Amino acid sequence: MPPSVSVDQAALTVSLPGLLHEGSDARFRAMLHNLLAFAARLEQVRGRFGAMVGLSGSQYTVLISIRHLQVKAGGVGIKAIADHLSLSGAFVTSETNKLIKLELVTKRPNPEDARRVLLSITPKAAQLLDGLAPVQREINDVLFEPLDGLDMALVCRLAEGLRHSSERALMLTDYLSQAEEPGQ
Repeated sequence: MPPSVSVDQAALTVSLPGLLHEGSDARFRAMLHNLLAFAARLEQVRGRFGAMVGLSGSQYTVLISIRHLQVKAGGVGIKAIADHLSLSGAFVTSETNKLIKLELVTKRPNPEDARRVLLSITPKAAQLLDGLAPVQREINDVLFEPLDGLDMALVCRLAEGLRHSSERALMLTDYLSQAEEPGQ
């Protein structure tokens, strides 16, 4: 039987001083697993919100994003939604087409670029989302009850920074995994 390796002997998974505590990455790993658990719960809540209005979680997310982003220009393009959600344009197009068939979204040509479309939610979708809002409020209040105003401002700032650094980390992961492929 191979000897077991204690956590203290395991190789560090981070090296930035601010992420280490007394030379250990244990606090970092605990934080990471808490974030993963929170993200999983957030996905489950999103799926349940969607189910409450007869949609998948991703359809619900695309629909609510169209609602919030259409305000600026009386419509929103696929690319803007894809960028907002960090999803591919093809995926957003696929989900949007399903929402159009359900008469929850309309599309029209973009007057500034005929190759593109502008999406808007329909009155039916607005009614659906407005009906869900009281349930969302109750659930979101419980989900985020540990946060006060200062915490919320900090979490918003940190979440934005982590979103950007995660994009760079994903690109680095892809680069390093390709560089380590056999025969390279």
